[in-house]
Amino acid sequence: MHEKITRTHQPDAMDEFFPQDPEVFQLINDETDRQSTKIRLIASENYVSRAVRFAESSVFMNKYSEGYPGKRYYEGQQFTDRLEALAQKRAMSLFGTTHANVQPYSGSPANLAIYLALLGPGDKVMGLSLPHGGHLTHGWSVSVTGKWFQSVPYYVNPSTGRVDLDEVRTIALRERPKLIFCGGTAIPRQIDFPGFATIAKEVGALLVADIAHIAGLVAGGAHPSPVGHVDVVSTTTHKTLRGPRGAMLLASPEYADKIDRAVFPGLQGGPHMHTIGAIAVALHEADQPSFKRYAHQIVKNASVLAESLLERGFNLVSGGTDNHLILIDLQNRQVGGKAVAGALDEAGLVCNYNTVPNDPRKPRDPSGIRLGTAAATTRGMTETEMRLIAGWIDTVVSAVASGDHGSIGTVKQAVTSFAREFPVP
Repeated sequence: MHEKITRTHQPDAMDEFFPQDPEVFQLINDETDRQSTKIRLIASENYVSRAVRFAESSVFMNKYSEGYPGKRYYEGQQFTDRLEALAQKRAMSLFGTTHANVQPYSGSPANLAIYLALLGPGDKVMGLSLPHGGHLTHGWSVSVTGKWFQSVPYYVNPSTGRVDLDEVRTIALRERPKLIFCGGTAIPRQIDFPGFATIAKEVGALLVADIAHIAGLVAGGAHPSPVGHVDVVSTTTHKTLRGPRGAMLLASPEYADKIDRAVFPGLQGGPHMHTIGAIAVALHEADQPSFKRYAHQIVKNASVLAESLLERGFNLVSGGTDNHLILIDLQNRQVGGKAVAGALDEAGLVCNYNTVPNDPRKPRDPSGIRLGTAAATTRGMTETEMRLIAGWIDTVVSAVASGDHGSIGTVKQAVTSFAREFPVP
């Protein structure tokens, strides 16, 4: 059975394990091929280095380490304590904070720990509306954060597509939330952390920055940092930061202990030490000069991709981008986001359909698509390639509108050949 497995990638150490479970490892091989032959434009995805992958699959996977360094509930922690302390130290150094918790399993549990640490049931939480670019855990109704807490949304200005801080201040003064979130999942512009801090101070609210999408840009100096302006920073460790799928909480000194107790024992048991090891590697990589060049290239690529799309008549929310992310409103092209995202995937250009502010369509079939340039930048693509990608996107969207399926196949052939010129790490 092992001999029948189709290998479309270069052999590596994993090949010796194919006989153990050929069905699973065939799927791994297929996914490897998919990630290599398509251009991934999903804003929350990236490629990790081989070093990060090795750490993630290390023997630390076998160790149970409930507690924190020096305060564990199991023996045999000589090296796990050192590993977690190293990850904490690197996170604090990279982001300029005095406390870092690297145990949250992902971004949503990290945000839930903030609620548990700083709020009580029924407290008011103010966050950007989900259809306007916020996150489920910032108080949206279908999330536990919108069921157990009073949600107070703010919105982007319908004319500019940007957050209007004057309007945020008006809502905050009226509602007096206990906590304000800034940041989200579909925000193409820089976040004004000092502006939010001024509002939070005026109304006596705690301020949290969710930088899950832009953490790598912050680390690389391509986006302003929230540190020094907010009480807690929440972030995932993948996306632009280019690490494993995990999360971190960076807290100011007065909230550090509360945050730690909320993560453990409040919400989680034993941390995933293999992931913490991979986070440590990613943080070390993010502290290198090459990472700073990469972060700035992400922004350059997004800017050129946005400009090229605008030249082709696309309507971009906020009129462009300041970071890695582009949100396209397809209403002027008379097509839906779901159909376009499916056609782009078929053509080898992978993105996600997404709501746009004041979207007249339902979330499962919205008017927009969301693009990101982090993964393409990791593969070495620059401004020249972004212009090509914009042209392919235009061809596919036009094909969806006209029903010209043949054009999608033509783009697929071109993209597949093109992608092979940019090997994944």
